[in-house]
Amino acid sequence: MSSGIFSIGVSGIAAAQMALLATEHNVVNANTPGYSRQTTVQATNVSVNTGAGAIGQGVHVQTVKRMYDSYLTQQVNSAQTQVSELDTYYSQIKQIDDMLADPNAGLSPALQSFFSGVQSVASNPSLISARQSMISSAQTLAERFHSLDTRLVDLSQQVNDRIVGAVAEVNVYAAQIADVNQRIIISESAYGQPANDLLDHRDQLVAELNKLVKVTTSTNSNGSYNVFIGTGQQLVVGTQVTEMAAMTSSADSSKIVVGLKTAGGAQELPEFLINGGELGGLITFRSESLEPVANELGRVAASLALTFNAQNSLGQDLLGKISGDTGFVGNLFTIPDPTVLPSSKNIGSGVLSATLEAPTAPTPPNYSGNFSTNLTNSNYQVKFGAAGTYTITRMTDNQPVVLTATPPATPGVGPGTVSFDGVSLNISAVGTNGDSFVIKPTAEVGRNIEIDSRVVADPRLVAAAAPVTVTQVTTNTGAMTVSQGVVGVGYDVSGLPVTLTAATATAPATGKALVGVAGAWTAVYSNGTTASGTGGEINLANGTATLSKLSFSGMSFDINGSPAVGDQFSVQTNKNPVTGVVGVQDGRNAVLFAKLQTQNTVAGGTATFQSTYARLVADNGIRTREAKIQLDAQGAVLDQAQSTRDGLSGVNLDEEAANMLKFQQAYMASSKILEIGNKLFDTILALG
Repeated sequence: MSSGIFSIGVSGIAAAQMALLATEHNVVNANTPGYSRQTTVQATNVSVNTGAGAIGQGVHVQTVKRMYDSYLTQQVNSAQTQVSELDTYYSQIKQIDDMLADPNAGLSPALQSFFSGVQSVASNPSLISARQSMISSAQTLAERFHSLDTRLVDLSQQVNDRIVGAVAEVNVYAAQIADVNQRIIISESAYGQPANDLLDHRDQLVAELNKLVKVTTSTNSNGSYNVFIGTGQQLVVGTQVTEMAAMTSSADSSKIVVGLKTAGGAQELPEFLINGGELGGLITFRSESLEPVANELGRVAASLALTFNAQNSLGQDLLGKISGDTGFVGNLFTIPDPTVLPSSKNIGSGVLSATLEAPTAPTPPNYSGNFSTNLTNSNYQVKFGAAGTYTITRMTDNQPVVLTATPPATPGVGPGTVSFDGVSLNISAVGTNGDSFVIKPTAEVGRNIEIDSRVVADPRLVAAAAPVTVTQVTTNTGAMTVSQGVVGVGYDVSGLPVTLTAATATAPATGKALVGVAGAWTAVYSNGTTASGTGGEINLANGTATLSKLSFSGMSFDINGSPAVGDQFSVQTNKNPVTGVVGVQDGRNAVLFAKLQTQNTVAGGTATFQSTYARLVADNGIRTREAKIQLDAQGAVLDQAQSTRDGLSGVNLDEEAANMLKFQQAYMASSKILEIGNKLFDTILALG
């Protein structure tokens, strides 16, 4: 009897001691990240059967159980990887939002200042100080583009650096998980009991890894974890690690992308496979915000330069020079050609180059409207197939573009020049099947837009005047007036002066006509009808409609009223061929400069410079606010998931204090059993 008492008491002391140890372990690890509360699982020892019944033999501890639920942990990890992604995305896009919306450092004030300078030249075309002010504001505008683009380049470099750092951290965590896997295998196979602290440590490593990139796990029969990214790409399999690599993009050497190291070398991963965590946030930010913003800024800069240059080339400078004259500067702004990047995986010898197309021009016969560009904010991929075939895909929507070929080229086949979305692509040599190129039409315009140094040195070279003028003979007696005229692309003044003379028409004999135009002409009448011819008479009436416009040699003039027979109007260059005096007070072309501010010059003639930039600011602001709202919402989800997990796995110090008292009393009670057994043993000895 006494030996049974002793063994039962000892088993109780041992069980209570282990429970106390587990409780103490909980208390000291209450603040350890990833720690799961532990508790002992007790069971009765095998009873001894007697004639009087089964007699219990005490207690033993079966195992130390980790209070853990894989589903709750998965919920926490899923919420955490999304929070990390959104937090990274928001912190980056917020910088762009602050930059674009800055009322002082944004683009809008510089644009407004530039066009204010243009308006000053339009009002005072002969004033050198007004021209200098315009050039100065143009330089300020260019510098503003530079500063905005420089900030975006800095952000791009930050993204690259953070990707490199995050990939290095991923590899560290992956190696540690593999090491802990090995230790868990050894521990559990040796003792047949769960390695609770190692399991917690591994789960915490997975949680930290999940902050960097979304991962999924599976458990092997030996207790080790497999860790996967993307759609099942292996990162850790048991004790084996496949390292990530931060590598230069094969398509764009300015970008760092994520790959996996294999036996055949680093394999670049498609960006859609990298989601969740810091890496997912960085890649999403770069593709959905950073690159589109840089392209959009470049589109505004390119559209401004192209349309302004096109209008400037139709004018006359203060020295009397026009397009085609030696020393005439048609382009106020200089911008680079589109960037063409061959893939580093190309095996062929394809040669591609690109230029920005001239803007869409006002159309004859009246040359109304304005210049506009067809550029988008997208990059493009040229992919070669068999036998020199190729496709060009717009990367923002992954749709093929419509190609217009310059004869004798055929769209989508062989060498030649094709046009699309305001870009002219020249394929000098086709690539091999599978070769690809990336075209960036506007990405580098913002950082490279400049003012022509010749105009900076001599503001007189701004072509503020129109190249033609119209004067009427002072002896005219009729009521007809002819406007000073506008010119279109390709205008020709070699045939000037031209004297328009009102005469009696020969057909119909009762009407009047203008004569004097030797070449081709087009007449527009008040009812919208047109007539054209070469030389001869230009009837002033078409039925009941009267002549309202006359165009020839790329020039257009508004006509009103009825002339007297013999009235004359002289169309001549804006420079007196005898005295050499130019139209110094003529600011007609500068007026057209100024109109570009409010005209639809961007996106195929559907938006202004200011509205395009305003939309960029608004869109980026909306994305920023959406990211903040999603971050706050997902943060609440994470807090809830963490709270639920902590309710099961977290350590409650008040509860543990109560447990310590309970197990202390159990220890003391078991000790009392030994004391009683000892007294019984002493009594038996005394009887003998």
